[in-house]
Amino acid sequence: MTNDDTLPTTAAPGHGLWPYRPITVAGGPEWPDGRRLAVYVAVGLEEYRFGVGRTEDVVPDVAAPDLVNTSWRDYGNRVGAFRLLDRLDAAGIPPTVLLNTAVYDTAPDLVAAARRLGAEFIGHGISNSDSLTGMSSAREAAYLAAVAARIEAEEGTAPGGWSSPWLSQTTSTLDNLVTAGYRYLLDLRIDDRPVTIPTSAGPITALPYALEVNDSTTIIGRGASATEFADMIVDEFDELLERSEDQPLVMSVVVHSFISGAPFRLRALDRALQHMTGQRDRVWFTQPRSIAAHLAGGVA
Repeated sequence: MTNDDTLPTTAAPGHGLWPYRPITVAGGPEWPDGRRLAVYVAVGLEEYRFGVGRTEDVVPDVAAPDLVNTSWRDYGNRVGAFRLLDRLDAAGIPPTVLLNTAVYDTAPDLVAAARRLGAEFIGHGISNSDSLTGMSSAREAAYLAAVAARIEAEEGTAPGGWSSPWLSQTTSTLDNLVTAGYRYLLDLRIDDRPVTIPTSAGPITALPYALEVNDSTTIIGRGASATEFADMIVDEFDELLERSEDQPLVMSVVVHSFISGAPFRLRALDRALQHMTGQRDRVWFTQPRSIAAHLAGGVA
Protein backbone atom coordinates (compact mmCIF):
# COMPACT_ATOMS: atom_id res chain seq x y z
CA MET A 1 0.00 0.00 0.00
CA THR A 2 1.24 3.48 -0.80
CA ASN A 3 0.15 6.51 1.17
CA ASP A 4 -1.14 9.61 -0.59
CA ASP A 5 1.96 11.54 0.54
CA THR A 6 4.20 9.35 -1.63
CA LEU A 7 2.41 10.16 -4.88
CA PRO A 8 4.13 12.60 -7.25
CA THR A 9 2.67 16.02 -7.88
CA THR A 10 3.26 18.28 -10.84
CA ALA A 11 2.36 21.78 -9.67
CA ALA A 12 0.40 23.83 -7.18
CA PRO A 13 -2.94 25.49 -8.02
CA GLY A 14 -3.15 29.28 -7.87
CA HIS A 15 -4.79 29.21 -4.46
CA GLY A 16 -1.84 27.28 -3.01
CA LEU A 17 -3.96 25.38 -0.50
CA TRP A 18 -3.08 21.87 -1.71
CA PRO A 19 -0.83 20.38 -4.38
CA TYR A 20 -2.03 19.57 -7.87
CA ARG A 21 -2.07 15.88 -8.75
CA PRO A 22 -4.08 14.82 -11.82
CA ILE A 23 -6.08 11.61 -11.75
CA THR A 24 -3.78 10.33 -14.52
CA VAL A 25 -0.98 9.99 -11.94
CA ALA A 26 -1.38 6.41 -10.76
CA GLY A 27 -0.99 5.24 -7.18
CA GLY A 28 -2.74 5.47 -3.87
CA PRO A 29 -3.98 2.90 -1.40
CA GLU A 30 -5.47 -0.48 -2.19
CA TRP A 31 -8.63 -1.08 -0.17
CA PRO A 32 -9.06 -4.19 2.01
CA ASP A 33 -9.87 -7.58 0.46
CA GLY A 34 -9.12 -6.37 -3.04
CA ARG A 35 -12.12 -4.06 -3.20
CA ARG A 36 -11.86 -1.17 -5.62
CA LEU A 37 -14.32 1.45 -4.38
CA ALA A 38 -14.75 2.70 -0.81
CA VAL A 39 -18.23 4.09 -0.09
CA TYR A 40 -19.39 5.92 3.02
CA VAL A 41 -22.88 7.25 3.71
CA ALA A 42 -23.12 10.27 6.01
CA VAL A 43 -26.33 11.18 7.84
CA GLY A 44 -26.72 14.73 9.12
CA LEU A 45 -28.21 14.83 12.62
CA GLU A 46 -28.74 18.52 13.19
CA GLU A 47 -30.25 20.95 15.67
CA TYR A 48 -31.27 24.56 15.05
CA ARG A 49 -31.84 27.47 17.41
CA PHE A 50 -35.41 28.66 17.17
CA GLY A 51 -35.53 31.98 15.37
CA VAL A 52 -31.77 32.58 15.60
CA GLY A 53 -29.03 32.12 13.00
CA ARG A 54 -29.11 30.12 9.79
CA THR A 55 -31.80 27.56 8.99
CA GLU A 56 -32.56 24.92 6.38
CA ASP A 57 -36.10 25.52 5.11
CA VAL A 58 -38.36 23.47 2.90
CA VAL A 59 -41.02 26.21 2.70
CA PRO A 60 -39.47 29.60 1.88
CA ASP A 61 -40.31 32.98 3.38
CA VAL A 62 -42.41 31.86 6.34
CA ALA A 63 -42.91 34.80 8.67
CA ALA A 64 -41.67 34.58 12.25
CA PRO A 65 -42.38 32.69 14.38
CA ASP A 66 -41.65 29.97 11.82
CA LEU A 67 -43.37 26.90 13.22
CA VAL A 68 -43.69 25.34 9.76
CA ASN A 69 -40.01 24.83 8.95
CA THR A 70 -39.22 24.20 12.61
CA SER A 71 -41.65 21.28 12.62
CA TRP A 72 -40.12 19.92 9.39
CA ARG A 73 -36.64 19.96 10.87
CA ASP A 74 -37.89 18.41 14.11
CA TYR A 75 -39.53 15.62 12.12
CA GLY A 76 -36.02 14.59 11.13
CA ASN A 77 -34.89 13.97 14.70
CA ARG A 78 -38.20 12.45 15.81
CA VAL A 79 -38.88 10.18 12.83
CA GLY A 80 -36.74 10.50 9.72
CA ALA A 81 -33.35 9.85 11.26
CA PHE A 82 -34.46 6.60 12.90
CA ARG A 83 -35.78 5.32 9.58
CA LEU A 84 -32.63 6.37 7.73
CA LEU A 85 -30.47 4.56 10.27
CA ASP A 86 -32.68 1.48 10.00
CA ARG A 87 -32.31 1.50 6.21
CA LEU A 88 -28.53 1.71 6.41
CA ASP A 89 -28.46 -1.09 8.98
CA ALA A 90 -30.64 -3.29 6.79
CA ALA A 91 -28.33 -2.59 3.84
CA GLY A 92 -25.25 -3.46 5.88
CA ILE A 93 -23.79 0.04 5.56
CA PRO A 94 -22.19 1.39 8.76
CA PRO A 95 -23.50 4.91 9.43
CA THR A 96 -21.36 8.02 9.48
CA VAL A 97 -23.09 10.75 11.50
CA LEU A 98 -22.47 14.45 10.94
CA LEU A 99 -23.38 15.52 14.47
CA ASN A 100 -24.36 18.86 15.89
CA THR A 101 -23.47 18.32 19.54
CA ALA A 102 -26.68 20.08 20.64
CA VAL A 103 -28.45 16.87 19.54
CA TYR A 104 -27.01 15.19 22.65
CA ASP A 105 -29.31 17.47 24.65
CA THR A 106 -32.37 17.72 22.41
CA ALA A 107 -32.64 14.16 20.99
CA PRO A 108 -30.60 11.80 23.20
CA ASP A 109 -32.57 8.73 22.06
CA LEU A 110 -31.50 9.43 18.48
CA VAL A 111 -27.80 9.60 19.35
CA ALA A 112 -28.17 6.39 21.37
CA ALA A 113 -29.75 4.64 18.37
CA ALA A 114 -26.88 5.72 16.13
CA ARG A 115 -24.36 4.60 18.75
CA ARG A 116 -25.94 1.14 18.96
CA LEU A 117 -25.40 0.76 15.21
CA GLY A 118 -21.70 1.56 15.53
CA ALA A 119 -21.95 5.03 13.99
CA GLU A 120 -18.89 7.18 13.60
CA PHE A 121 -19.60 10.65 14.94
CA ILE A 122 -18.07 13.44 12.86
CA GLY A 123 -17.84 16.91 14.40
CA HIS A 124 -20.41 19.11 12.68
CA GLY A 125 -20.60 22.07 15.01
CA ILE A 126 -22.71 22.74 18.07
CA SER A 127 -25.83 23.89 16.24
CA ASN A 128 -26.58 24.09 12.54
CA SER A 129 -27.66 27.66 13.11
CA ASP A 130 -23.92 28.32 13.44
CA SER A 131 -21.39 29.12 10.74
CA LEU A 132 -17.61 29.45 10.95
CA THR A 133 -17.82 32.37 8.53
CA GLY A 134 -16.69 35.56 10.18
CA MET A 135 -15.26 33.92 13.30
CA SER A 136 -11.91 35.11 14.55
CA SER A 137 -9.20 32.47 14.60
CA ALA A 138 -9.28 32.31 18.40
CA ARG A 139 -13.06 31.96 18.54
CA GLU A 140 -13.04 29.33 15.82
CA ALA A 141 -10.30 27.36 17.61
CA ALA A 142 -12.34 27.35 20.81
CA TYR A 143 -15.48 26.30 18.91
CA LEU A 144 -13.77 23.37 17.18
CA ALA A 145 -12.23 22.26 20.47
CA ALA A 146 -15.60 22.47 22.27
CA VAL A 147 -17.22 20.18 19.70
CA ALA A 148 -14.40 17.65 20.01
CA ALA A 149 -14.53 17.77 23.81
CA ARG A 150 -18.29 17.14 23.91
CA ILE A 151 -18.09 14.15 21.57
CA GLU A 152 -15.17 12.72 23.54
CA ALA A 153 -17.08 13.16 26.81
CA GLU A 154 -20.15 11.37 25.39
CA GLU A 155 -18.46 8.68 23.26
CA GLY A 156 -15.18 8.11 25.09
CA THR A 157 -13.16 8.99 21.99
CA ALA A 158 -12.52 12.33 20.35
CA PRO A 159 -13.75 12.66 16.77
CA GLY A 160 -11.18 12.15 14.04
CA GLY A 161 -13.27 13.91 11.42
CA TRP A 162 -14.90 17.28 10.87
CA SER A 163 -17.56 18.63 8.52
CA SER A 164 -18.46 22.30 8.88
CA PRO A 165 -22.01 23.53 9.30
CA TRP A 166 -22.97 24.99 5.92
CA LEU A 167 -19.56 23.86 4.59
CA SER A 168 -18.20 27.12 6.00
CA GLN A 169 -14.49 27.89 6.42
CA THR A 170 -12.21 30.71 7.49
CA THR A 171 -8.60 31.32 6.55
CA SER A 172 -7.66 29.62 9.83
CA THR A 173 -9.94 26.57 9.68
CA LEU A 174 -7.47 24.01 8.36
CA ASP A 175 -4.80 25.02 10.89
CA ASN A 176 -7.31 25.10 13.74
CA LEU A 177 -8.71 21.69 12.86
CA VAL A 178 -5.28 20.08 13.12
CA THR A 179 -4.54 21.89 16.38
CA ALA A 180 -7.85 20.67 17.82
CA GLY A 181 -6.93 17.07 16.97
CA TYR A 182 -9.02 16.46 13.85
CA ARG A 183 -7.21 14.30 11.32
CA TYR A 184 -9.54 14.34 8.31
CA LEU A 185 -12.03 16.69 6.73
CA LEU A 186 -15.34 15.95 5.02
CA ASP A 187 -16.20 19.15 3.14
CA LEU A 188 -14.27 19.21 -0.10
CA ARG A 189 -14.40 17.50 -3.47
CA ILE A 190 -10.83 17.97 -4.59
CA ASP A 191 -10.49 14.48 -6.01
CA ASP A 192 -11.99 11.00 -6.07
CA ARG A 193 -9.05 9.94 -3.87
CA PRO A 194 -7.95 11.17 -0.44
CA VAL A 195 -5.76 14.27 -0.58
CA THR A 196 -3.27 15.34 2.07
CA ILE A 197 -3.47 19.08 2.74
CA PRO A 198 -0.47 20.73 4.38
CA THR A 199 -1.16 23.26 7.14
CA SER A 200 1.04 25.23 9.50
CA ALA A 201 -0.02 22.84 12.28
CA GLY A 202 0.60 19.65 10.30
CA PRO A 203 -1.22 17.70 7.58
CA ILE A 204 -4.93 16.97 7.39
CA THR A 205 -6.55 14.54 4.95
CA ALA A 206 -9.46 15.65 2.79
CA LEU A 207 -11.63 12.61 2.14
CA PRO A 208 -13.69 12.83 -1.05
CA TYR A 209 -17.02 14.52 -0.30
CA ALA A 210 -19.39 14.78 -3.25
CA LEU A 211 -20.91 18.23 -2.87
CA GLU A 212 -23.82 17.40 -5.18
CA VAL A 213 -24.54 13.83 -4.05
CA ASN A 214 -26.03 15.56 -1.02
CA ASP A 215 -29.75 15.89 -0.49
CA SER A 216 -29.42 19.38 1.00
CA THR A 217 -27.59 21.01 -1.91
CA THR A 218 -29.50 19.02 -4.53
CA ILE A 219 -33.06 18.50 -3.27
CA ILE A 220 -33.50 21.64 -1.19
CA GLY A 221 -30.93 23.82 -2.95
CA ARG A 222 -31.79 22.91 -6.55
CA GLY A 223 -35.27 21.46 -6.29
CA ALA A 224 -34.38 17.98 -7.53
CA SER A 225 -36.90 15.22 -6.94
CA ALA A 226 -36.28 12.19 -4.75
CA THR A 227 -36.07 10.04 -7.88
CA GLU A 228 -33.57 12.40 -9.51
CA PHE A 229 -31.42 12.32 -6.38
CA ALA A 230 -31.53 8.52 -6.27
CA ASP A 231 -30.57 8.42 -9.94
CA MET A 232 -27.61 10.69 -9.18
CA ILE A 233 -26.40 8.26 -6.52
CA VAL A 234 -26.73 5.31 -8.90
CA ASP A 235 -24.94 7.10 -11.74
CA GLU A 236 -22.16 8.36 -9.47
CA PHE A 237 -21.70 4.85 -8.11
CA ASP A 238 -21.70 3.12 -11.49
CA GLU A 239 -19.22 5.58 -12.98
CA LEU A 240 -16.83 5.47 -10.02
CA LEU A 241 -17.05 1.69 -9.78
CA GLU A 242 -16.07 1.41 -13.43
CA ARG A 243 -13.25 3.94 -12.99
CA SER A 244 -12.02 2.14 -9.89
CA GLU A 245 -10.82 -0.70 -12.08
CA ASP A 246 -7.92 1.63 -12.92
CA GLN A 247 -7.25 2.75 -9.34
CA PRO A 248 -9.05 2.53 -5.97
CA LEU A 249 -11.43 5.45 -5.35
CA VAL A 250 -13.75 6.87 -2.66
CA MET A 251 -17.42 7.80 -2.97
CA SER A 252 -19.64 9.62 -0.49
CA VAL A 253 -23.40 10.03 -0.14
CA VAL A 254 -24.72 12.70 2.25
CA VAL A 255 -28.31 12.68 3.49
CA HIS A 256 -30.17 14.53 6.21
CA SER A 257 -32.77 13.32 8.65
CA PHE A 258 -35.47 15.81 7.67
CA ILE A 259 -34.88 15.53 3.91
CA SER A 260 -34.19 11.93 2.90
CA GLY A 261 -35.93 10.73 6.05
CA ALA A 262 -39.28 11.81 4.55
CA PRO A 263 -41.19 8.65 3.57
CA PHE A 264 -41.39 9.27 -0.19
CA ARG A 265 -37.72 10.20 -0.39
CA LEU A 266 -36.69 7.27 1.77
CA ARG A 267 -38.21 4.86 -0.74
CA ALA A 268 -36.19 6.37 -3.57
CA LEU A 269 -33.00 6.41 -1.49
CA ASP A 270 -33.52 2.76 -0.56
CA ARG A 271 -33.56 1.78 -4.23
CA ALA A 272 -30.18 3.49 -4.67
CA LEU A 273 -28.77 1.76 -1.58
CA GLN A 274 -29.94 -1.63 -2.86
CA HIS A 275 -28.30 -0.93 -6.22
CA MET A 276 -24.97 -0.18 -4.55
CA THR A 277 -25.00 -3.11 -2.15
CA GLY A 278 -25.66 -5.43 -5.07
CA GLN A 279 -21.95 -4.95 -5.85
CA ARG A 280 -20.76 -5.70 -2.32
CA ASP A 281 -18.01 -8.04 -3.51
CA ARG A 282 -16.32 -5.10 -5.28
CA VAL A 283 -17.13 -2.32 -2.81
CA TRP A 284 -15.88 -1.48 0.69
CA PHE A 285 -18.86 0.01 2.57
CA THR A 286 -17.06 1.78 5.35
CA GLN A 287 -16.64 4.90 7.49
CA PRO A 288 -14.18 7.79 7.30
CA ARG A 289 -12.29 6.60 10.38
CA SER A 290 -11.58 3.25 8.70
CA ILE A 291 -10.41 4.94 5.52
CA ALA A 292 -8.12 7.20 7.56
CA ALA A 293 -6.77 4.26 9.56
CA HIS A 294 -6.10 2.33 6.37
CA LEU A 295 -4.26 5.31 4.88
CA ALA A 296 -2.14 5.51 8.01
CA GLY A 297 -1.31 1.81 7.83
CA GLY A 298 -3.50 0.87 10.79
CA VAL A 299 -6.36 -1.56 11.08
CA ALA A 300 -9.23 -0.63 8.76
